[in-house]
Amino acid sequence: MEIRPLKPMDLDGVREIDATAESAQYLHIERKGEGLSTSWSLSPRPLREKRTHRRALDDEQALALKQIAAGVEEGIALLAEHDGAAVAVAAARHDPTASVLRLLDLRVDFDFRRQGLASALMFQIVQEARRLETRAVMANANADNFPALQFLAKLGFEPTGLDTHWRSNHDLVKESVVLFWYLTLD
Repeated sequence: MEIRPLKPMDLDGVREIDATAESAQYLHIERKGEGLSTSWSLSPRPLREKRTHRRALDDEQALALKQIAAGVEEGIALLAEHDGAAVAVAAARHDPTASVLRLLDLRVDFDFRRQGLASALMFQIVQEARRLETRAVMANANADNFPALQFLAKLGFEPTGLDTHWRSNHDLVKESVVLFWYLTLD
């Protein structure tokens, strides 16, 4: 297994990574109050039925990876290879205005999960954030991708906000709210 910087020519291999996410739980988000008196509570709950998300690399993600790999955007893009095949990728973009390194993508092939690859990639992302002297690493994850939420919490990330309308006007009802997570580096 080798982890190295991503190159633009690696993108075809990255598209082949099976980043399928399965979850039997979600983080239930409950809204209380109105206007400026709104509060939210979060609690893990079982899903009515297991959810499987294919998580195919879309064109926007591919472009972001390519720009970072080519040095057009400031950030870090890493590839993990096994026997010459791409098995994991992580990328983060530097946002100097907010003084954060924003995690754009982290995907590990389904057959290579639970071997520490995601942790190793995130360790290098955090090291890059420290090198850039940012205040935090930022990530987002859907409330119905419970394995991702558990992973971020295990790494010390804290949920700091949510968007109940990221993809539609019914994300809260569909249990697919986007949560924002920060790993503070001070």
